[in-house]
Amino acid sequence: MLSPLAPATALLPSQLVLHTGMTVFWWFGPILVFGVVPILDAVVGADGSNPPDEMYAMLSQDRFYRWCTYLFLPVMLVGLVVAAHMWSSGGLSVVDSIGLAVTVGLVSGIGINAAHELGHRVEKLERLLAKVALAPSAYGHFYTEHNRGHHVNVATWADPASARFGESLWKFLPRSIVGGLRSAWTLERNRLAYRGRTPFTVHNDVLQAWALSVLLFSTLIAIFGWSIAPYLVVQAVVAFTMLETTNYIEHYGLRRRVLPNGRHERCSPQHSWNSDRLLTNAFLFHLQRHSDHHANPGRRYQTLRSFDDAPQLPAGYATMIVFAMIPPLWRAVMDHRVLAHCRGDAQRVNVDPRRREQLHARSQRFAGRDESGCGA
Repeated sequence: MLSPLAPATALLPSQLVLHTGMTVFWWFGPILVFGVVPILDAVVGADGSNPPDEMYAMLSQDRFYRWCTYLFLPVMLVGLVVAAHMWSSGGLSVVDSIGLAVTVGLVSGIGINAAHELGHRVEKLERLLAKVALAPSAYGHFYTEHNRGHHVNVATWADPASARFGESLWKFLPRSIVGGLRSAWTLERNRLAYRGRTPFTVHNDVLQAWALSVLLFSTLIAIFGWSIAPYLVVQAVVAFTMLETTNYIEHYGLRRRVLPNGRHERCSPQHSWNSDRLLTNAFLFHLQRHSDHHANPGRRYQTLRSFDDAPQLPAGYATMIVFAMIPPLWRAVMDHRVLAHCRGDAQRVNVDPRRREQLHARSQRFAGRDESGCGA
């Protein structure tokens, strides 16, 4: 039940400021996510235990876990409405309003994670709710690109959401944002063309999802006025930036081998970075058990497992996001882990071809070593 409580953090800043008089709490979101959570993650520690195989069917069908994802949405939307009211009230300075927008944006970013879980399901209701969850972030094309693009091309050169070895977060972000948008539109255009339809139709999943964002933002602006528009944009940018930063972390430097027939090997737990940090997993619907998710995308979040042979991040996502924002620190923490996990095999490293010779030189240091414990 911690996961549906996460969006309630957007409701806390006003109460914290009211009772303490400290306006810094308008920035409660980044304080919590990038300050408090990394500390608690380290204190609480990891949990690598897996649900028993004989419990898989029961866990998958237990509707309690579905309602956790459903409940996330109304709490998130209420937080956005309350924030819109406060932005329009005139009682906040520009700095305080931006702080509240960043806080709400982090919640909307976690909302993309709820959409991620819902969008993988076959039930029509859950797929619809996935699009609703994406409305505050205005990133509705993620629904199409993630399922039909990213999961097909993950850990290959063709996937814009798979970060390359040596690529900084700040170079990755524009490539992934633009590439994901282009991929989603192409995928949906081709799907509709196969059915004899143009892309400009009500049957277009990308346009459907974007329409929900237009409807949501238009309604809020109609109620609270145009003064809230800049803050709606800020929170949306924060939300999808957090999503793409998470993408950066999840597959950094990992590559699937090319088989003799020219196709890539099947995605396995070794092609995604995993983290068993208990606290963050509780808030993020086990998103950090990303290795199992990509190897078995049909599994619901409560049944995801940890694997001994999956590469392990040294910390939870909140901490790793902070590292990623500082490229030299990120490379110091992660580059040797990539090479160790790949055991010096340059063909298993997703790297810009222009840097392949440099990588080959570095990988020689790892040749012949047994680095299976590199993620510890």
